[in-house]
Amino acid sequence: MPTSARVREDVEARLRSAIQDSGLDPMTRPVEFRSFLDNLASETWIHHGGEAGDEEQLDIARELHQAIAGFGPLQQFFDDPTIEEVWLNEPGRIFIARKGKSELTTVVLSQREVRDLVERMLRASGRRVDTSSPFVDAVLPDGSRLHVVIPDITRRHWAVNIRRFVLHPSRVHELVGLGTLSLQAAEFLHAAVASGLNIVVAGGTQAGKTTLLNALLGSLDSGERVVSCEEVFELQLAHVDWVAMQTRDLSLDGTGEIPLRRLIREALRMRPTRIIVGEVRQGEALDLLIAMNSGMPAMATLHANSAREAVMKLCTLPLLSGQNIPADFVIPTVASSVDLVIHAASQRDGSRRITEIVGLSGRVENGVIELAELFTASDSGLERRTGFPPRLDRFADAGFDLAALLTAKTDPQAERAA
Repeated sequence: MPTSARVREDVEARLRSAIQDSGLDPMTRPVEFRSFLDNLASETWIHHGGEAGDEEQLDIARELHQAIAGFGPLQQFFDDPTIEEVWLNEPGRIFIARKGKSELTTVVLSQREVRDLVERMLRASGRRVDTSSPFVDAVLPDGSRLHVVIPDITRRHWAVNIRRFVLHPSRVHELVGLGTLSLQAAEFLHAAVASGLNIVVAGGTQAGKTTLLNALLGSLDSGERVVSCEEVFELQLAHVDWVAMQTRDLSLDGTGEIPLRRLIREALRMRPTRIIVGEVRQGEALDLLIAMNSGMPAMATLHANSAREAVMKLCTLPLLSGQNIPADFVIPTVASSVDLVIHAASQRDGSRRITEIVGLSGRVENGVIELAELFTASDSGLERRTGFPPRLDRFADAGFDLAALLTAKTDPQAERAA
């Protein structure tokens, strides 16, 4: 029986030589790379006197795939579909999250291994992290979102967060069976998106805002032209006419930055019928409101503790865009531009729920925007309230009977089936 260590050494040397000579990049050509590795491991194992298909031969191929094409000791977490997030506080403290609950793992890395893993993760994104740019956001090849902070911003160790997107709903009705919202609310939101209402999805970190936005976008007509603007690519749409754009950081010479505000302005020149903004944090809120007020439906996400606070935040963020933007301009603009605010929250058990859906009537009293409660959470779930959304004519034009949607009685059995 051949020595596994010797075979592994030979296979790794030949594999790295092939990568260097032929440009066989495991990140861009993963299927071809894995096939080449499996064949190489089998040939080398047999050459050393082993039999094809031995478990040790398979282990060698698996270990090398994790070390070179994957993410080493962290690859096991990428292979587990139940893991939602992985984060490293220091090389010996690596955590994962399942169903919203965190766990300390037994994996221990060295400082060098952490840096090598981060460099490998960033290689496909074209982004960098160093002392001049100590923060970085990037997207991994599988769609996971990477965020890294290095010393001396952190006290001593590299802080790494990898947010995975385990759930990829393509339509809002898929969230009913998960308990995220009721069937009646799903039918209403489908109609609201299809009717072209301006919608803001609000909530805290890990509340499922991007997942919900992605599901809502499944209600778009196939003939719409969608342009999305994000800090890093997170949305995953099965849409024919879709252009996705992301921001760009400063280059090493201090030039080339493309902020979110620039993307929104450029998106307006690209003949969209729908603009999507991944997350509004600062002065780009003004550009979002201008887009919403231009007659073009738009959707965005926002961090907020409630629907009311999301509206208040939208009235504040545009003031960050410049000193010449007065509050008495922003408040009525928010009231007339935003149609719906959907608030989502993470529950104690780790599940995500929609807690509020409110409509903005367009009326302002003493600097306060009037909100209409459409759905709110209760002990029995998301319940219909007495409010009505704005833009009733848009629902009618799109062929929806809004009164029937909002007065329909939900069948619990149908909700479970959905």
